[in-house]
This record gives sequence, structure tokens and C-alpha cells, in this order.
Amino acid sequence: MANVMDTLRQRGFVKQTVFEDELYEKLGKESVAFYIGFDPTADSLHVGHFMQLIAMHHMQQAGHKPIILIGGGTAMIGDPSGRTDMRSMMTKETIRHNVECFKKQMSRFVSFEGENAAVIVDNGDWLLNLNYVDFLREIGAHFSVNRMLSAECFKQRLERGLSFLEFNYMLMQAYDFLVLYRKYGCALELGGDDQWSNILAGANLIRIKEQQPAFAMTFTLLTTSDGKKMGKTAKGAVWLDENKTTPYEFYQYWRNTADEDVEKCLKLLTFLPVEQIDELCRYKDERINVAKETLAYELTKEVHGEEKANLAQSQAKSAFGGAGGELLTKEVSGVATVVDAMVVAGVAKSKGEARRLIEQGGVSVDDTKLSGDIAIPAKEFVLHKGKKVHLKIVVTD
Repeated sequence: MANVMDTLRQRGFVKQTVFEDELYEKLGKESVAFYIGFDPTADSLHVGHFMQLIAMHHMQQAGHKPIILIGGGTAMIGDPSGRTDMRSMMTKETIRHNVECFKKQMSRFVSFEGENAAVIVDNGDWLLNLNYVDFLREIGAHFSVNRMLSAECFKQRLERGLSFLEFNYMLMQAYDFLVLYRKYGCALELGGDDQWSNILAGANLIRIKEQQPAFAMTFTLLTTSDGKKMGKTAKGAVWLDENKTTPYEFYQYWRNTADEDVEKCLKLLTFLPVEQIDELCRYKDERINVAKETLAYELTKEVHGEEKANLAQSQAKSAFGGAGGELLTKEVSGVATVVDAMVVAGVAKSKGEARRLIEQGGVSVDDTKLSGDIAIPAKEFVLHKGKKVHLKIVVTD
């Protein structure tokens, strides 16, 4: 069995581990049940979850068993990690709906069949009916408040105020790990590096309660070279749901990755061989655009499938010109509808012609085909007429 930790290290995933040599040996000689947690705070996964999904895929391909923990219970509280304010409360019905959406998206990255088939569990099954006194006696007795307050996830909240509700989050996440160990033999928790304190607490709890080895591993966060989290645009998060972020918008997001971030993203987020990525990123001049196009295509294919990736790539290539890869732009003013914009931008000679083109199915905004005239959708959007005309429309008033 190939050791997946070598793969994860080579591609730049691993940030922190404990008992690293022992974990390396275990991953190299046996199938290890591991888990990653996802709080269902929206009805779609987003780019921030991307690395966890890819890591899960690498682990499963190496023979290990993924346990996908949906935080139906912890989402009722909210994780304070990385937050300066308290998360809003969610209803059970909203959480249930979000869980179903997650399951569909995850099936693209992990297999739910075979010897090491992934399983999905919801911590609401054991957290929502806990007896609080019993929980404090069994679990709370093993946590030092002083040590908890020194954890990074709590320190940054102390000045603004940390609720007792949120203070319980670490205990609950640690208890999740213990439950999964007892039910599935889960010996490893993976997650983003902002989860280090919570993950380590769970591994320690298993070693105390079960007197058995348990391990923690965190991944580097997906950030740009200047330290900003990836996955944010002027419109908000970059979602995996095409109804929230269209395949074309998704493709364009990655196509516009900064030169210095392309190699890292290719290694972390695609399944291309490292040698191929090194070759793609050898050049730091205009030839880096080939790497950017490869990144955009591969990620769109992973999330939306080959057909939609091909369409997005075709639209983008038609819309881009020159070695710099800048989208051809037309500024328009005094327009209220897409038909108006088509005339002012010179895409149609008259409003009548513009309407006929729309009725014939030849006009799209971003990658949504129009069936009638609509109001201007945004200050900036991409207009496609047929297969050859692709313009970025910028409304200036």
C-alpha cells in the first residue's frame, strides 16, 4: 500500500500532525478509518471545503476509509474558530436540507461503494439527545479551562466576548471523535489548520478514555500568496452549486488566479501528476497562462463534469484575446435591459434584431441562456452571442 502521507506532503497539504512517525507507519501498513467534519451552514459546499474533499479522495484512493461527519448537532451551536462574532442559530429543518445538498456534491469526490466505502454520519444523532450532567461527568472532567482559553480559536474571541454556548464547541467536537472511534474504529481526524485545537482535543480524549492511539492532521489553509482566503469574489463565496456560482463563473475564478498561486492550487486541488504540474509552471512569463487554463478546466471538470467544463472553456477561449488573456470589454451607459446593452455595445444593430437573437436561443448572460429580454443583471457581466461573440459588459452609470 502506497503511503498517502507522502502524497499529501508532496502536494503541500500537511501543516501539523501529532505522533507523526507512528501515524506514517500506520497509514503505510493498514487501512485507517478517518473523518472530516463539515458544518451544514449553507445549502452548498464552497471553495473553502475544496481541499478537504480532495484530501479525502487521496486518502480513499490509498485504501483508507472516509467518514464524512455532518455537523447537524454542532451547527446548532456554531464553531467560533476563525470568527470575530457569534454565528447565527439554525433550525433543524434548515440543517436537514443542507445535509442533503452536501451529500450530492460530495459524491463527485468520494465513493460510497467498495471495501473502503465512504459513510456519512450526522453528529446530531448523538449530540442532540445528550444528558448534560452525564456529558460533563464523562467528557468535561478531562478538559482544562486554562488550556482551552489558550487555544487560538478562543483567544481571538475573548476580547469581543465568547459565549458559554460556543465554549462548549471544543468538547462536542472532541466527543464526536470519541464516538466515531467507538462506532467505526476511527483513529484519525483531518481538517483545516484553523481546527487544530479542536482536532487535537479529540485525539487526546481518545487516548485518555480508551487508552488507544489516535491521531490529528491539519492541512494548510487555501490562501493567496498575500494571506487572504481563497474563494471570495465581489459577489460573495465561490460555491460548488451551479445555481449559486455558474460553471462559467467558476472557470473564470480559477482562470484569474494570480501567477504566484497557480502551482500551489494545481498541486492541492487537481489530480494531475506533480511532474506535469512542475512542467506547466516552469515559466513565469506569459506562458503561465497555460497553467491557469489547465487549473480552471480541471477544477470545473471535477465539480461540474466534463461537458460543462468543455462549454466553459470554449466560452472563455472565445472571449479571451491576446497573450495577456484579458477579456474583451465594452463599456455601456444609459441601458436598462440586456437588449439595450446589446445595441449600445454593437452586438445587434437594433432592439428588434436583439430580441430575435434572444428568441432564437443565441444569447447568453454568463452561461445562462436567455429566453426573453431581462433587466441588466449586474454592473459587470459576460454577454455571449452565438459561438463567436463574447464580451464583458461594464455598465458605467
